Amino acid sequence: MDIPHASTPIVCDMTDARDTEAERIAEYQRLFSQALLGRERTAEGIRFRFRADPGVEAWVRDLAAREKACCAFFAYEITTEGDQVLWDGAVPDNDMARAILEEFYQLPDTALKTFDDFRERLNQQGLEVATDPGGRVHRFRQA
Repeated sequence: MDIPHASTPIVCDMTDARDTEAERIAEYQRLFSQALLGRERTAEGIRFRFRADPGVEAWVRDLAAREKACCAFFAYEITTEGDQVLWDGAVPDNDMARAILEEFYQLPDTALKTFDDFRERLNQQGLEVATDPGGRVHRFRQA
């Protein structure tokens, strides 16, 4: 997995995304409820394990590609192992990036309903999420 350099900006920009933050969160909820088998921390970051049911690998690859398009500081690798699809994620050695990775890892448990829930969880960790007037460009900074 090619982890971005520590100088990579910790920015999530969904300006060109085909979905909204709310739609993305809802998609994670669907994916986790339909196919998540488990997750663990790895030497490089985190891993989600999904059932390799028909269409799940393509779904995970598409979602990971969309995440990478808006959050360049994430590194993702999708592989299959037996009857599982593995989604590995890592970030540069940066406090903000690690805090965001931790929230990503917690998504199956936090049952987030909206992006505002995600933003609030980051705020609780001392990270501020700034948006443009259209509400789609996100920059993370210490609060």
